[in-house]
Amino acid sequence: MPKSIVIDPKEMRKPQILKINDIPVNQYQPDIKKEVQTFGEERLKQIYLDMRFIREFETMLNTIKTQGAYQGIEYNHKGPAHLSIGQESASVGQSAVLDTDDFIFGSHRSHGEILAKCFSAVHKLDEDALLEIMKTFLNGDCLKVVEKGHQGSVKELGMKYVLYGTLAEIFARKAGFNRGLGGSMHAFFPPFGSMPNNAIVGGSGDICVGAALYKRINRKSGIVIGNIGDGSMGCGPVWEGMMLAAMDQYRTLWDKEIGGAPPVMFNFFNNFYGMGGQTVGETMGFKILARIGAGVNPENMHAERVDGYNPLAVAEATARKKQILLEGRGPVLLDTITYRFSGHSPSDASSYRTKEELALWQDIDCVKSYGEYLKQHKIISDAELARIEQHVVETVIEVTKLAVSLEISPRVSGEFIETVMFSNQKIDKFDDREPEVLIPKEENPRVKALAKKQRFAYDENGKPYASAQLFTYRDGLFEAMLHRFYEDPTMAAYGEENRDWGGAFAVYRGLTEALPYHRLFNTSISEGAIVGSAVGYALCGGRVVPELMYCDFMGRSGDELFNQVAKWQSMSAGILKMPLVLRISVGSKYGAQHSQDWTSIVAHIPGLKAMFPATPYDAKGMLNLALHGSDPVVFFESQKLYGIGEQFEKTGVPEGYYETPEGEPVIRRAGKNLTLITIGATLYPAMEAADELQEKYGVSAEVIDLRFINPLNYDLLVESVKKTGKVALASDACERNSFLHNVASNLTQLAFNYLDGPPAVVGSRNWITPAAEMEEEFFPQKEWIIDTIHERIYPLTGHQVSTVQTYGEILRRNRLGV
Repeated sequence: MPKSIVIDPKEMRKPQILKINDIPVNQYQPDIKKEVQTFGEERLKQIYLDMRFIREFETMLNTIKTQGAYQGIEYNHKGPAHLSIGQESASVGQSAVLDTDDFIFGSHRSHGEILAKCFSAVHKLDEDALLEIMKTFLNGDCLKVVEKGHQGSVKELGMKYVLYGTLAEIFARKAGFNRGLGGSMHAFFPPFGSMPNNAIVGGSGDICVGAALYKRINRKSGIVIGNIGDGSMGCGPVWEGMMLAAMDQYRTLWDKEIGGAPPVMFNFFNNFYGMGGQTVGETMGFKILARIGAGVNPENMHAERVDGYNPLAVAEATARKKQILLEGRGPVLLDTITYRFSGHSPSDASSYRTKEELALWQDIDCVKSYGEYLKQHKIISDAELARIEQHVVETVIEVTKLAVSLEISPRVSGEFIETVMFSNQKIDKFDDREPEVLIPKEENPRVKALAKKQRFAYDENGKPYASAQLFTYRDGLFEAMLHRFYEDPTMAAYGEENRDWGGAFAVYRGLTEALPYHRLFNTSISEGAIVGSAVGYALCGGRVVPELMYCDFMGRSGDELFNQVAKWQSMSAGILKMPLVLRISVGSKYGAQHSQDWTSIVAHIPGLKAMFPATPYDAKGMLNLALHGSDPVVFFESQKLYGIGEQFEKTGVPEGYYETPEGEPVIRRAGKNLTLITIGATLYPAMEAADELQEKYGVSAEVIDLRFINPLNYDLLVESVKKTGKVALASDACERNSFLHNVASNLTQLAFNYLDGPPAVVGSRNWITPAAEMEEEFFPQKEWIIDTIHERIYPLTGHQVSTVQTYGEILRRNRLGV
């Protein structure tokens, strides 16, 4: 419990001077005897072979991009190619000491990292295991291409498989490692521990932490490395990721048997440039990047600068850091210096650096220097170097021919992309272990209290129960969370104030007593890392529920939500799943920065499911649905609703398990003259409006609660509009570009012949959200809905308007931008 950690003023106010521990810089001393003893001569040669393969692979891509051909093989590659020519020793040295269950996440300049990690796996796996992976991955499509006519060993076939699978992915081919849907900047191969590479600079900086959390929480072997560049040191995900990885709670509050801090290393492939910005002397101020570790924790993140131009120096440092991580003493920061000979991309003429500087690094070319080092110590001969050279070039020529041929390597169809946007599976649990809990479910204090609550809002006489007697919306959410925690041992939930406090709105009250700290925990105030780490956790195979306290805070996690959560299932061609439910409260009372409904933004992004329950029955049923699935869900919850009881389902909220049918709207009140569609809390003023329409004007309004944003089945809506001929839509989102405008547009097309007039959308004003005392001026009220119907849909005899909802008002607001 955090309250067991006393903040003693005597200790906090004590005068002292902090002393920073030394940070090693380029301390590796070559010693061929030790290196042979550590690796063996054959592995030392393999390191050279891997570096030479990567150099030739990248050279091939460069010549194709700049000249349209390689070794006489013509190809027009339209996509990007961010090359790592010159950095081969850094990636190969790192992977030389990693196992297949060690994961690396990379950046957009990642071809070398993918190849190095996969080559390392090929060298280490026995032939039977290697063959099994190649035969089963993507139905063996990649293997079928490269095994035809192959004359060499299984290991040589494995190397060719890696080269072709990566190149086919870059060229957007079906047999690529991700069916061509990831491409150059996103390619990866999970069976060998090469995890998603990120086109967003610094994008892996928090995702890798989530993968390490998954390993630690679920007792999985291996470590996780986030490979990012020195230019990413100015990026939020990197800093937030480091803060999340370094939280004290792993040592102070988590059970000792968990194993300590998540095993994550932030490795900066430091080539001294972020695109064209020079990090030393221009865009950064750290001079030596390794010093950053001193600002994170007392151990300096075990930070060290290593000479990345010596693969054995990188290997030795990585092995040492791996041991630290396995002992639970992380996180680790490694500043691996290297240099790229190519520009940021082939179109970059490197005008920001001098030819003299480039020549200095080319003079110590890491591939050539390492070959000379092995030759100097009689590990390799000139003849062997020549044979390697010939073998590498011939192999790269072969895989290039295979990858450029559309007959041999076709592309997937557009229809295929549709099939991998969502996995649409129901998964009870992602691991066969028993869930770790502290008490039986029935002994939970909140469970006992809820057993005494009224699960329908009204008694048999229609009289409402007192609020203290009611089973509420937040209770429905609690029961759904509790159920899945006791079913799925991988499920973890975290965010700000999730534990002890029970979440800002008491949804999690009672979970603290039920769960060990590692399954429900508080995080730093790092919305980006909360969501980004959840991405890493989910794509590794665990169910995760990150929480953002307010919908407005999506802005802090925009990249993580829109570029990471939404895309990895489809960019992986369905290889990965994303069982992630992001709980978000839609606020009121807290003013402009805490009270926005951003459903329209989420609706616009492909790859996200989105739900917005308006009743306690649906709060439980829809969260059960989300937590049973395998897709990413943004789960909106209105703060206006947390304390309400169930007013629609006469039998109340069931005590047992049930799910709301996915994508299905529901009729809350049947009617014949007008269709009134709502999403979220606006259901309740819409019901009031329907009552008044019936009582005062004899207008029978059919009220439909959408419940779902994506997916959404329009059949019920169309049938209702066909019956009534008139439709109004209302939500708490600002009116301009509200999601309901999209619904209105679709209904206009789907039911055009049945409409008596255009749909009318009612939303919040296009202002900042004002103070709580003025919210009736901002959020849709019953009067707004009725006045809109009167002015634009269905003239109401004798009605006196109290608000302006005319077409002229629409013109005025848009003219002024409000």
